[in-house]
Amino acid sequence: MRDDDDTRPDPDKLLELVIEEERRQARGKLRVFLGACPGVGKTYAMLDAARLKRSEGLDVVVGLVETHGREETDALLYGMEIIERRKVEYKGRALTEFDLDAAVARRPGLVLIDELAHENAPGSRHAKRWQDVEEVLEAGIDVFTTLNVQHVESLNDVVAQITGVKVHETVPDAVLERAEAVVLVDLPPEDLRQRLADGKVYLSAQADRAARNFFREGNLIALRELALRTTAQRVNTEVLIFRQGRAIETTWPTSERIMVCVGPSPSSAKLIRSAKRLASGQNIPWLAVSIESPRDASVTGTQHERILRNLELAKELGAKTYMLSGVKVAKTIVDFAREQNVSKIVIGKPLRGKRLRDYFIPSPVDEIIRLSGEIDVHVIKGEEGPAGKSARTAVAAEPVAWSGIAAGLAVTAAATGVCFVMYPFFDLANLVMVYLLGVMAAAVRLGRASAVTASAASVLCFDFFFVQPRFSFAVTDVSHVLTFAVMFLASMLLSGMADRIKRQAEASTGVARQTEAISALSRELAATRGMENLLATSMRHLTSVFECQACFLIPDAHGRLISRAVSTEALEPGGKDMGVAQWVYANGKPAGLGTQTLPDTESLFLPLTGASGVIGVAGIKPLFPEAAKRLKHPDRERLLDSFVSQTALALEVDRLEEQAHVSRVEMEAEKLRSSLLSAVTHDFQTPLAAIAGSAESLLAMGAGAGPAVVAAMAENIHGEALRLSRLVANLLRIVKLESGDFRPDLQHTPLQEVVGAALTRLEKQLVGRRIDIDLPDNLPAAPMDGVLMEQLFINLLDNAAKHTPPDTPIAISAAVKDHSLEICVSDQGPGLPAKDLDRVFERFYRVDRQGQPEGYGLGLAICRAIARVHAGAIKAENRPKGGAVFTIVLPLARES
Repeated sequence: MRDDDDTRPDPDKLLELVIEEERRQARGKLRVFLGACPGVGKTYAMLDAARLKRSEGLDVVVGLVETHGREETDALLYGMEIIERRKVEYKGRALTEFDLDAAVARRPGLVLIDELAHENAPGSRHAKRWQDVEEVLEAGIDVFTTLNVQHVESLNDVVAQITGVKVHETVPDAVLERAEAVVLVDLPPEDLRQRLADGKVYLSAQADRAARNFFREGNLIALRELALRTTAQRVNTEVLIFRQGRAIETTWPTSERIMVCVGPSPSSAKLIRSAKRLASGQNIPWLAVSIESPRDASVTGTQHERILRNLELAKELGAKTYMLSGVKVAKTIVDFAREQNVSKIVIGKPLRGKRLRDYFIPSPVDEIIRLSGEIDVHVIKGEEGPAGKSARTAVAAEPVAWSGIAAGLAVTAAATGVCFVMYPFFDLANLVMVYLLGVMAAAVRLGRASAVTASAASVLCFDFFFVQPRFSFAVTDVSHVLTFAVMFLASMLLSGMADRIKRQAEASTGVARQTEAISALSRELAATRGMENLLATSMRHLTSVFECQACFLIPDAHGRLISRAVSTEALEPGGKDMGVAQWVYANGKPAGLGTQTLPDTESLFLPLTGASGVIGVAGIKPLFPEAAKRLKHPDRERLLDSFVSQTALALEVDRLEEQAHVSRVEMEAEKLRSSLLSAVTHDFQTPLAAIAGSAESLLAMGAGAGPAVVAAMAENIHGEALRLSRLVANLLRIVKLESGDFRPDLQHTPLQEVVGAALTRLEKQLVGRRIDIDLPDNLPAAPMDGVLMEQLFINLLDNAAKHTPPDTPIAISAAVKDHSLEICVSDQGPGLPAKDLDRVFERFYRVDRQGQPEGYGLGLAICRAIARVHAGAIKAENRPKGGAVFTIVLPLARES
């Protein structure tokens, strides 16, 4: 093989491209008309392109178009079908929105939806219009839409820096990246300002304000450059996709990644958007991480919520998000970056100036740069925030932890009481140890606030109560000042170490708890069979781990969801909730609580997605608000996704096993039908041929046939007809016995009566044969169907008579063993070949015996079927001295 073979395209990537292309073919095509700002003519260009499509015969409808009173735009709507807008009542006002359901039900070839970044009115299915567009595309309908460059999420902070205006209506970059085409609608700044002056963008009063602010020439030039750059980047992506799709030799994307470090700072959003632009420019994946360190004792609840919002922003922009735990922040970040094959780390520059501690302890940024090695580090300046506030002061102040302070004072009071008892007997150094012990206890048991309070209060109490002069803060011995300082520093260091150890232990416990939760669910699901049992198992784990109520909905044959498992009747989906669940099943995406789709719902619905698609829906409803907040944590989200995925996988495996079982049964049935047809064809052919031959001979001889010949022929026909009748009777009997619905008529019948009846019916076949019977008089009567058991003995005795010499005896014996009646029918014939002992009871199986009469292979099969319907068994063995023995075991009814 040539050395340059390694440069060929990656087969796995090509397979991914093929799968992605198949998915794109089933999805509608999106065309975005992108402009630098309002007024460049995006809506006009969209309508003009739509009319051209309509003239080519495409079914085009207007979903929603905002003309803003412009006559030339209104003219392009003439003659086009327009879907009536949906009316929404909000705070006494009548609002109109795009009617998503009407558009999907209409199913046109192309629908026009203006203003992609628009926020829908509260109560709508989706929070943003771009989500409406996504659902229309998933329905296989093409969409034309419009977008201004300032609404692209990754450019949000850049636009704010250029214009001074923070845009809140944004569209994730992924929507633009998935578009089939991005059409740039460009207009030079001077022409746009002229349109603004002519009143073609805004009304006169509004136009004057816009010209002085947003529409300044410098702003327009910068926004135009952003629009051109965005379109050029899109074209570059299309070229790459084209090359990959056709295996054109070129530089293929590597496995590099970009990682951005996220914290509670307001500037983290800027870092995230910068990382997104960097990743998009190089067409490589990226991820966002936040570190939870035991050192971060000062992180407040508000700051934690800000971290979660920043991670949510990163997820919307296409990043994978992670929350890591580690004592050393820089080392944790770099180690994780190497694990994930990250080539570039994006971090923020500290807003504050250099502090005294920075001269002795390197900052996390310096540490990351030092440890990064081959990884590039991009340090980006953060934002000062409103009115020049720092990242720390920009966060809303948390209420003072008065309970922690009170607990710290209580610990100090207790330590002081102990010291009063010890004071007459011990040195002051020993009292210091008592206070340090109290500080450590406060740090471990009560938290950081209590420990800091106890540290300060301990120094003061020690000085006031025990250092001369007592009951005064005055100090006569200067050496005590050093003692106070060392005591305070030691207290702070010990409390900090104890607090960090506690937080690290809590973090480790949390990880272990999550791992154990997933393992426990996996183990139980693996040991469970049946859909109802699987859903009950998963629901029990969901309600326990996530402190919620849960339900599972599985579709019926018509695709309507039916509740198959519910933790409480209060969660039984109905009305709006059932509509949300049905939407999740149809679209394969989460909806409800905490999402941007139907967020007003109190429950969260998640799709149960298997290899074959969505197989059901899981619904969870948190029991209290705090549980709902915890669901937004990335770790909890991933844990919930794992639970749902495990459940979906278990359901799919169970369904596949059921299908495999049905297939096996069908194969066995087909095999049985084939063997039955083969055997019956042969066995029916022999007597029918004999009957037909005898009848044909009689017809040929006619009246000339003598009485003896006629009698012989008639006897032959009669014998073969009886043989044929027995074959049919045996076939009907075994089918009846093995149908699964047959119930024997069980009576306490003496075995002697059944055996005697069988011998009477076989009197002709057994003439001259010695029958040895050993049936004790005290033998208990077993519950049995007398008719069936008589047939069993007839078959066994007839089988022995046919295959043993006439001068050998047949023995019948019985005894009670282990609450069962054990009956043996033995002979002294040639016995059975060892290879046939386990197969003689199979249907149509015949033992190869030279020179002996050949049966149908049904007699012993009927015996086994009769034994089984009595909840018993039958087996065949060879006797040590020659011959075969058939043993029937029947259960005896135990006395109460």
